[in-house]
Amino acid sequence: MAGRKLVNLDAMIPRADFALVEGGNVPAAETIANIGTRDFKPDGILPLLRKPDFQRETNHWNPAQITLLIKSFVDGDLIPSVILWRSSGSIFVIDGGHRLSVLRAWIEDDYGDRAISQTFFGFNINDNQKKAAKETRQLVEREVGTYQQWIAKGQIPDLPKEEKERTANVLTRSIPIQWVNGNAETAQASFLKINTQGTPLDDIEMLLIRNRKRPAAIAARSIIRAGMGHKYWSSFPKEKQKLIEEKSSQLYQWLFEPEVDSPIKTLDLPLGGGAGVRTALRLLVDFVMVASRDQQGDPVKVEDETEDENGDGTIFVLDRTLRLAGRITGNDNGSLGLHPAVYFYGPSGTHVGALFMGMSTLLARKLLNHDTAFFQKFSKVRKPVEEALIEHKRLIAAVIQNTRSAKRYDVIADLFMYLIDSYSKGVTPTEEDIVSKAGVEGKIILGVERQQSSRFATETKSAIYLRDALASALRCSICGGYLDPTKSVSYDHKKRVREGGVGTEDNGQLAHHYCNQSVKN
Repeated sequence: MAGRKLVNLDAMIPRADFALVEGGNVPAAETIANIGTRDFKPDGILPLLRKPDFQRETNHWNPAQITLLIKSFVDGDLIPSVILWRSSGSIFVIDGGHRLSVLRAWIEDDYGDRAISQTFFGFNINDNQKKAAKETRQLVEREVGTYQQWIAKGQIPDLPKEEKERTANVLTRSIPIQWVNGNAETAQASFLKINTQGTPLDDIEMLLIRNRKRPAAIAARSIIRAGMGHKYWSSFPKEKQKLIEEKSSQLYQWLFEPEVDSPIKTLDLPLGGGAGVRTALRLLVDFVMVASRDQQGDPVKVEDETEDENGDGTIFVLDRTLRLAGRITGNDNGSLGLHPAVYFYGPSGTHVGALFMGMSTLLARKLLNHDTAFFQKFSKVRKPVEEALIEHKRLIAAVIQNTRSAKRYDVIADLFMYLIDSYSKGVTPTEEDIVSKAGVEGKIILGVERQQSSRFATETKSAIYLRDALASALRCSICGGYLDPTKSVSYDHKKRVREGGVGTEDNGQLAHHYCNQSVKN
């Protein structure tokens, strides 16, 4: 379906920081009145075009919307004007970034997967972005035609009248421009006013815009693109920029790789779910904040952070985030190697952010308090805890749905701790115990699948796969919990080296890094 994918055109218009532009704006009387295809060339205004550095990514349109805009341009239909602001050295797009990006994408035949985008994203474009680009290209070619095809038509002298008119539109048509007069502060105020009307910025976009110079916002934006794309950290010294990019790339790898298709056909699932920008950014901001709080629980909100002037604040929160992520997954000695299918995915194979953040909240607290006893305790009862999580997946999903969003992370963190405590005491919690501990009032009715068709739904296929795959999945030889071997596995000597154990196949077994280093030894 063309409407299901979102197309990333963020590379089409570069970003620049309002705060770094020099001088005021040029009066509107001295500016151009329209912008057309002729302007998207090196000798047009293309080299001057910029998006404000705080503007959301240009990835909110699907293939059908992009095709419709191009078709409207070719057919001569109404296209709303764009709003620009001119500084002494650049022309900033205040409103209309998607419209202008679509036109350039059409001209360049780059819908997020060709030369301009590849360079912008450091040749690190994920499969979903490539699929969306391919789908868009095919739809545009089928419904409208490529830009080069229309240019070629312009060389044909005996075109039908309608085709001549459309060709003329491609070559000569332009979109009206409205100009913002004033300084950078005025332009930013105009942007925020415009984008809180019509189709407004969502909460996470507004949060990142208003706090774009604070460490958590910079870190989240860096991680979501694996340290590539626009450098929101470009004002920092080069060596710190490099550190930010390296740490962000590692976190992206741990949290969002590999990409996953639906229905699920593998247990190698990304811990943070899909890297769809808006959902993932919300998760990342929360994850970074949980990882970087002190023992007093500060900073509570992104707004409480001090703005980062030199990169130290961003590097600090990235280091703290790496510490937390490295306890969840990876091949460091303290890694628990939590299996995402067990801990972070719901019964139908959908990633559940509240589960991920609940466990992250619990582990962050224990790391902050240097609670080594907790990790020992957890490992001793990890097998029954994980079996309970699998058995009660639908119940826990229902608990999350019935819990206010503001409380979900803490509720799930407490629920994980409750399961660990219960099994440590030799008590097997019932469904009623779980509901009661979560503080959910009333009786929870679990959803029952109602399928009229003889064909399996996508969610059902994922559920079947997870059920059968987990039944035969690898387990840790020490604690009996599930292994996530592609991301985190240790090779343990059955007979310890200090006791004369050698590196033969017969003396080796698979284990979690933590179990191998801290439980057995």
